[in-house]
Amino acid sequence: MTQTITPTPLNPLPNGPNSSPAWQLLQWIGQPIALMESCHQQYGDIFTLRLSGLGPLVFCSHPQAIQEIFTADPKHFDSGQSNQLMQPLLGDASVILLDGDRHQQQRQLLMPPFHGERMRTYGDLMVKITRQVTAGWRAGQTFNVREPIQNISLQVILQAVFGVTDPQRYQALLEILPSMLDRVSSPITSSFLFIPVLQRDWGDWSPWGKFVRQRSHLNQLIYQEIAERRAHFDPERTDILTLMLSARDGAGQPMTDGELRDELMTLLLAGHETTASAITWALYWIAKLPHIQERLVADLSAYGDLNDAKTLMRLPYLSALCNETLRIYPVAPITFPRILKVPMTVMGQDFAPGTRLTPCIYLTHHRHDLYPNPQTFCPERFLEKTFSPYEFIAFGGSDRRCIGMAFALFEMKQVLATLLTQFRFEFVGSRSIKPVRRGVTLAPPKSLQLYLAEHL
Repeated sequence: MTQTITPTPLNPLPNGPNSSPAWQLLQWIGQPIALMESCHQQYGDIFTLRLSGLGPLVFCSHPQAIQEIFTADPKHFDSGQSNQLMQPLLGDASVILLDGDRHQQQRQLLMPPFHGERMRTYGDLMVKITRQVTAGWRAGQTFNVREPIQNISLQVILQAVFGVTDPQRYQALLEILPSMLDRVSSPITSSFLFIPVLQRDWGDWSPWGKFVRQRSHLNQLIYQEIAERRAHFDPERTDILTLMLSARDGAGQPMTDGELRDELMTLLLAGHETTASAITWALYWIAKLPHIQERLVADLSAYGDLNDAKTLMRLPYLSALCNETLRIYPVAPITFPRILKVPMTVMGQDFAPGTRLTPCIYLTHHRHDLYPNPQTFCPERFLEKTFSPYEFIAFGGSDRRCIGMAFALFEMKQVLATLLTQFRFEFVGSRSIKPVRRGVTLAPPKSLQLYLAEHL
């Protein structure tokens, strides 16, 4: 059980709303952006939300506060404890839920596959899958963006992480994973993750009962894949599961089946859901702002081998577009909260052990002093200025920085480059699209549609 703190005369928590913790939790689930903006306007750069069942969270959006938190000794915090609401999805052994030496150990085992020469192999895979999924697209069509983009991202993860070759198992994973996630990912059903009392299995007909049965089926598929790969281990394969099977900890021990399952689920969920949301947002802005689309198409046409990671990295405007996409509507509104194990001073304010310090990505990315006109989508700001890792924090920071950051950015660029060399997009309608709650993240609404104006 996580530790909470009661304000005292010596260590009072920063100001925040006086409404009940239950009401604040409902606001956090249903209208997180409005809640954050209102609190920031009323209470400033550091404020406290008291969320029923989650305890007080001290939100920090000033770069100095974030720097002090990110550069502090990671041993002074527990962060995995604060992510227990994700346990039903990820399992107990997920790196996201671990702390201390075990967290560092699992993190070191998982990081190598997301760097180096393997990116070239993954790039070819991303292009192939994007072309397969969009093979039937024709000019004059209007389509819902989320579904095909999520399909692309899920197939990339399944093949890059799992390397599944059995066609029946591959198809089953393609079908069951999105269905299972949808049961806890809508703005309404997200409540099942935040309010544990709702997690009651009343049979096949109940919402949580359906989720539990799909999760059980998914676990069966994953454990079947692990067993077959152990029995017929091939060290020449390039997928991430192969590297995980061959990895050894400091004592020379391999990962257990349970650890493999939980880390695979972590990579599956964190690797395809978040990236799909980011790519969908990018396409929205590309379609809504034609001058951005024209510049991207012109830049892409000037290069030859767009499958090459080094080539993509030489496209500064594409990089700026991806960064601006992740700035204006970050997929994660906050970083993992850090639970203090020792007293700490942040921007002159003392905090006691048990306090949950929570760097706020969304509010930091909308600071007028860092990003003038923050509600305006403007990739050029990332060409004109280099932001510090305490000003642009889309992937978190310190020892909790997303291990798949390089992979996610590469996939964003690869999929967008592939699409923009084939299609021209237009936005359907005149009203701006706003983020909605999707599980523990923020995402474009599933109703977002674009129009294929022209096949290039």
